[in-house]
Amino acid sequence: MKTPEGYAGRTVAVTDPVQILWTPAGMAMPSLGSRALVDVHDGDTPYVKMPVRMLSVDTPETTADTAEQAERVDKEFKQLAAWMREGIAPLSDDLAEFLLPKIETGHAGSLQFAQGTAAAAFNTENIKKRLAEGRKPGKERSIFIRTADDHFDDNNRLLAYIAPNYSKKELADLPREKRPTFNLDLIAEGWAAPFIIYPSIPGELDLPLLLRAADKAVKDKKAIWKDSKTLLAYEYRAIEKLHDVTKKKAEGREWEPGEAFSWRTRYCVDMRSRELHGPEDYFRVPPIYRLWLWPQDVKEAIGQLNLTPSRRLAGADSRAR
Repeated sequence: MKTPEGYAGRTVAVTDPVQILWTPAGMAMPSLGSRALVDVHDGDTPYVKMPVRMLSVDTPETTADTAEQAERVDKEFKQLAAWMREGIAPLSDDLAEFLLPKIETGHAGSLQFAQGTAAAAFNTENIKKRLAEGRKPGKERSIFIRTADDHFDDNNRLLAYIAPNYSKKELADLPREKRPTFNLDLIAEGWAAPFIIYPSIPGELDLPLLLRAADKAVKDKKAIWKDSKTLLAYEYRAIEKLHDVTKKKAEGREWEPGEAFSWRTRYCVDMRSRELHGPEDYFRVPPIYRLWLWPQDVKEAIGQLNLTPSRRLAGADSRAR
């Protein structure tokens, strides 16, 4: 098949090969579920449902699904504590000493599940209430969404801060602290630990709000901070992985290369001093001042944030393992 008279007076076949070759640097999104398609606005604008991972916050996990499954986690964590005591688990003595009181209780999994369920209930009710504030019945506010520099996480969830959408007049009259994001609400009410991961650091006006809210929640012993034996959600996830890694060793099976330390990967920075700590020394930094770095971002972050490696990380401390 031929086109009409082409560029420069020649006839061009539509099957001629093109000379522009390009592979987009995107990602293949997995299925969003059977009910993902919400609406088709016009021919080229479908609306879909998708999950949002709220930035800079980490609420307790509900991955146990049921109270009965949470009790199974209780037993697994208590067994892990025994393996730690026996020196089987691949972690430093200092970190083991920090974690043991939290997992030897026999109800670490149940506590996490109960806290996670309560956090989800709070977030559901809080979002519903704040979207209805100042509005006529049935006329809820829309959602304001601000994404991170990295738009999606490894689970293909949109990384974002979310809040009620205010008019320009409302924004002019309301100070920043009077229109917090839902992310900040979780911190302020004690249902989430701060979980700031470089480079998605809150701006210079928002970071102080987050730190002040977290500090007050900790001091007031709100929600998850009420129980000193609480495992923060990122600790809980790491310990689940550590249990599986240690179980393999306890059963006499060999680890694959790198598997022994696959349960912890992020480095931790003390935001007060800019001191960089290794993955097993995060507990030396108070929870509200922890800034997390993925290994691939450490070199860049050291330059961008002017970080100083801790003595243990630099190998100057003979106790470092």
